Amino acid sequence: MSHLTMNVRLLKAVVVLVPACLLVCWAAIRFCRGRTLPLFAQLFGAGCLVVVVLTHVCEALHLLPWMRWGDEHSVGHYLDLTSAVLGVTLLPLGYLFEVLRTRRV
Repeated sequence: MSHLTMNVRLLKAVVVLVPACLLVCWAAIRFCRGRTLPLFAQLFGAGCLVVVVLTHVCEALHLLPWMRWGDEHSVGHYLDLTSAVLGVTLLPLGYLFEVLRTRRV
């Protein structure tokens, strides 16, 4: 992989890291105020999305090479995949259940 490709991958990951961290901050503030299961699901889901972004940062910087980032059937691949699935599932479900919960009250 060329040096330029690595820099582009790192730049993309760092750019996405900013909104992911803002999402975690938003979810953490909401959870601290409410402490409900749906808010925890949102916080956990947002945290999982940050893990996804950080795996891409580690891949671009060649950090923790024993995780074999990007290789199929590797620890890094399954960490990335599991975090992505949990993030895109728990964040919107938590939001949906929180909206439904607040409408009933």
